[in-house]
Formats: sequence, structure tokens, C-alpha cells
Amino acid sequence: MELCINHFYFILDKFYNDFPDQNLMINKGENHCRPCFFSFKDNNGLFWMIPISSKIKKYKKIYKHKTMNGNKCDTLYFAKVLGKEKVFLLQNMFPIIKEYIANEYLMKNGLPVEIPNKDSEVIIKKCKKLIALLHHGKKELIFPDVQLIVNKLTNASK
Repeated sequence: MELCINHFYFILDKFYNDFPDQNLMINKGENHCRPCFFSFKDNNGLFWMIPISSKIKKYKKIYKHKTMNGNKCDTLYFAKVLGKEKVFLLQNMFPIIKEYIANEYLMKNGLPVEIPNKDSEVIIKKCKKLIALLHHGKKELIFPDVQLIVNKLTNASK
């Protein structure tokens, strides 16, 4: 399977076994039904996964708290997926390679689930900003230890 940017995927349990991290959003339920992850590719060609959640009320409260006093929040993004509002948890994103992908999230007609380009562009821009800030020492913005994952993934592919 070839990974595509701006598509949604489910992750194999093997990923969580190989990269144990309490801050990764692990699979819940049978057949990897949640969470599902939005994909994008970074400037180095590595794929990243962003979990989405339907817990809108919970994350709107967090968003409101973070944006008090005119502050920005680049770790949460709200958009519709299949006509329902979801929150993209940029704070929980992580890198991955295709060997850890279970399957793509497809609609009943077999087409991939996608979001409007304007939303995907904003999400990817915010993610790349978070990754850049991570490289400048702002490790608290992304919860999982993504640098450890990047190192293991890039060393394994050599």
C-alpha cells in the first residue's frame, strides 16, 4: 500500500509495541476502528499521523482556555470529516512508515475519506510549525517523544 497525503489511516498495534509511549493515542476496539489518523509528509519525506477525535466539547474547552488573553492555539484544529465536526489533535501527532499502517479509512463506496484542501493546508502548516518549534527546544507542544520515534525509524531504514 502506498501512503497518500491528506488521507486517513488506521495504525497496526505493532507500532505501539515497537514505540511504547504513554502519550500516543493507541487503538481502541477491534479491527483498529479508532482512532483514525490524518496523514501528511514533512520536508524530509517522512509521513506523520495526526489523530482525530469526536470529543468536540472537551477540546473546545481546552481550546478556549489556551486562546484566552489573545493567545494562539496551534495544537488543535476543528474541521468536518464526513460531515461531522472533529478535532485534529496536532499535539498528539507522530511520524510513521508504511509498514505500520493497518489500512486506509475508506467510505462505503471505496473512495478515501478526505477533507477540503483549505483545512488540510492549515493543518499541515500548523504541524510543520510545531515540528520546527520542536527542533528549537519546544518539546512540550507535541506530547509523544517524536524525536525518539524519528531516530528509530530513520536508523531502521538505513
